Parts: sequence; C-alpha cells; structure tokens
Amino acid sequence: MTSSPVLDPTRLAKLREALLAASYTADGCLDLLGPTGYAALARSEAVPALRATRGGTPLETLVRLFLLQQPVPYAAAAATLPVEDCLADGWLRPDGDLVRATVDVRPYANEVAGLPSSDAWVVSDLGCAVGGAGGIGSGETAHGVARKELVLGVGGASTTLANIAVRRPVRAALDLGAGSGVQALHAARHAQRVTATDVNARALRFTELTLALSGFDNTDTAEGSLFQPVADRKFDLIVSNPPFVISPGSRFTYRDGGMAGDDLCRSVVRGAAAHLEPGGYCQLLANWQHVKGEDWHDRLAGWVAGTGLDAWVVQREVQDVAQYAELWLRDGGDHRGPGGDYQARYGEWLDAFEAAKVEGIGFGWITLRASGADRPTVRVEEWPHSIEQPLGPHIESWFARQDFLAAHDDAGLLDTRYLLSDEVVQEQVGPPGAEDPEHVILRHNRGMRRATKVDTVGAGFVGACDGTLSAGEIVDAIAHLLDEDRVMLRDQVPQSLRMLTEQGFIEPAGLRQEG
Repeated sequence: MTSSPVLDPTRLAKLREALLAASYTADGCLDLLGPTGYAALARSEAVPALRATRGGTPLETLVRLFLLQQPVPYAAAAATLPVEDCLADGWLRPDGDLVRATVDVRPYANEVAGLPSSDAWVVSDLGCAVGGAGGIGSGETAHGVARKELVLGVGGASTTLANIAVRRPVRAALDLGAGSGVQALHAARHAQRVTATDVNARALRFTELTLALSGFDNTDTAEGSLFQPVADRKFDLIVSNPPFVISPGSRFTYRDGGMAGDDLCRSVVRGAAAHLEPGGYCQLLANWQHVKGEDWHDRLAGWVAGTGLDAWVVQREVQDVAQYAELWLRDGGDHRGPGGDYQARYGEWLDAFEAAKVEGIGFGWITLRASGADRPTVRVEEWPHSIEQPLGPHIESWFARQDFLAAHDDAGLLDTRYLLSDEVVQEQVGPPGAEDPEHVILRHNRGMRRATKVDTVGAGFVGACDGTLSAGEIVDAIAHLLDEDRVMLRDQVPQSLRMLTEQGFIEPAGLRQEG
C-alpha cells in the first residue's frame, strides 16, 4: 500500500495554523479566485485559477501547491508552511529547488444546519478531489497509487448526502464507506463519537488525516466491508455514500461494490435495522436497476420490506444503460485509452445489463428510520425537480408528520389546529380578466418545493390555517360562507388534510411548537 502523510497531532496542529494564517479556507479561496475561477475549479478546469495565483502570496502558493498540484519554489513554501515538517511527514516531496504536494488538501466549509460554519480540509489523492478519477489518465496507476485503491475527495454525491442528513445532537454516528471522511467530518460536529469504516485501508488513513487536520479527535476507524467492522454496535445516525456503481466487475474500490447488480445498496438497507438505536436514522445514496417487467417502486419497497424500518426513497434521475456506461467509463479514464479497449469495456457493460434485463439505472437517496411502529411508513417516489438544500431538517419534519398522520383518524385531524408552512404561496390560473380562477395552485418554496392544485374551498382553508381555529371549525365557517352542507364538507376534507400535511403545505401547530 502506497504510504500517505504521517499523522502527528502536534505537527498537524502547526499545519492547520499555517493554513488558517494564510486564509486557505473555502471563503479565502473564493475571495482569491472569484466566482468564475472557483466554479471552473469545481469542474476540474485549472486555467482561471492559475491566472489568479501568479502573485506569490501565501494563499496563492497554497492554492497552486494543494489545489492545482503545481510545483512551487521551496522558499515560497517555507514562507507559508512548516515546510521541513511537511517534507518529513510526507505532505510534500522535494523536486530540485521546488516542492510538490503528495496529496490534495482542499478547503471545505463544514456546514451543519443550526450550527455556524466551520473551516475544515479534506485530504484525498492527487487528481481525485472533484468529479471522480477521470482526470488522472487511463493507466493502472496514478501518482504511484494503484487506481483500484484511489481515494476521492469532495464531489457532488458527498455534498448531496451531507445536505440531506438529519442533523441533531446524537451519541454515536457511523460513516459507512467513509472514503476521505467527508460524512464523518460533518457528523463529528453533532455526534459525541463517530466511527468511520471502509474496506480500503488507504481510505481510512485519509479519513483520519481529514478529521485530524480539521481539528477533530472524537472519531475512530475500522476496516472491513459494510457492517462487519461494527459487529453488534448500534448508532443514532448512519450515513453512507457507498460504492453504488452497478458495473461489470470491481475495478475501483471507491465506486464499484463488487456485488451483482444493485445488491450492495440493498445490503446496506437490509443491514441497517440491526445497527440503529430506537429513533435512529440511516441515510444513503444509491443506484438501483430498472428491470424489464418490474416496477421500480416495488423493487425498492421490497428492499425495505420486513426490516421494521420506516423509509422514504426519492429517485432523482434515471439514465439509460448507454448513458450510464459512458458516465462511469469516463470516470475511470477509459475514454483516454486506446479506442479498442474503450469499445471492449463499453461492450462488457452493455452485455451485463442485457443479461440482467436492465433498461435503466435510477439514482437517488434513501432515508430509513427505526421508529418501532407496528406498521412502518414506506414512501417510494420520483422527484426530479429542484429542491432546497440543506434538506435534512425537512426530512426530519416529514417523518414527524407521518407519525402524526398515523396516530390520528379523520375526527382527530379535524380536531387539530394547523399552521401554514413558511414560504407557501398561492397562484391563481385562469383567463385574463375572469372573475374566478379556473384553479388554484399552492407552491412551497422550501424543502422539496412541491406544488399542488386545490379548489376554492382548499385555498380558503389553507389561508385560514394560523393556529387559531381547529380544522373542523374552519370547515364549518367555510360551509356557512358558501352555503354548503357542513356534514358533507367535513366528510370530504380529511383526505385533503392528509395530503396537505404529508407534503408539508400545512403542519400541526403542536409539531411546530415541539420543533
């Protein structure tokens, strides 16, 4: 196994102080590079950042060294870093009168809902910080590291998972398949203890470096596959950005699960129940197969069936098998190799999908909760539309509303007082100049950003939800105003009440107070 920098707490503290002194933080880099250069860097385009870092300041030196992987003069590095310690511990290597970084050290805003932002740094292999490993060429090794063992840094998947995770103070959290430690970094801010596991020993070392450089000491690591390293332990929060790619073989540890089809993600779901404390959450990103003759909703519901867990599964996008193969062949750098090899590997992917009758691949997130309910809530839906991040608080509220709905019959719903959720707006649709709209749309500008069509009764009801009157009292008032039968209207309203509550347009006043 190729060595990684030495983890020396005292010298890491000195390195962290040097990074902070130079403003080598997410905000500092954004100020230096500007929005255009910073956005280009996120696309693995370095030219704007190179142009913005020609002045030789300490921050410019660090950006060139650790973000752009450019050699810098020894004197410039010595003016910015404890350079001899960095050389001795393996963060840097000499190159004549220059020094080079041996790893990518990327500033990261460690944001957790409800807490102030915290400066952190994510350590990963060179060339693997953003957008996978597609930028490092097509050979079997990269910078002296076997491609199979590469450790990626921050990417779109890791930030998505970090933003959907439920953040509340907990005793114990688990980062399953930790990679460079992005999820553990977030969890360390609101968990007393964080355990990070991975089948790749190099990944665990990078996780340790990420956490230690960022100033956390409430974490431990354990090597092994899935839940095997944590045996009988239970957690209040499990987060996992697993190697979910559905591929023929397992060329890259960071992405290929090594199981048939989507079995790895299914295994995480099935295994979570045994490792969740009562009330605990498990959240993961996943790919799943769309198999000919099978409803994908039923397939995902089947993963959860019998676990005793509540589940909310959201499919964000679907790719056809050719798009999917091309995406991950590019990620692996195969498009940079000989054309014949690319075509042969492309064919292997299509052969495997054809044999399994796979017509497409879905991507999304899965949230599980150990509520202990006799009849767990399982919702499987497709939502390709825009959302507002962070979504974690909205996910937690969604489960709380499911508990409320499960505990109340129609009469109980009518006896409850409701509040209109924040940032719900009403749109009226109809011909210009018409006295009455053809229909009314309620649109939620927070969370999932849902929209639903309601009639005039529904619009009037929602507009009166200020927590003063119960739903039944509002219905009675509307019936009187419209000269409609009060009993009939009361019979019709509970179905709409459930939908409006489930989708978050209104919320029971009691839940708002508890929150």
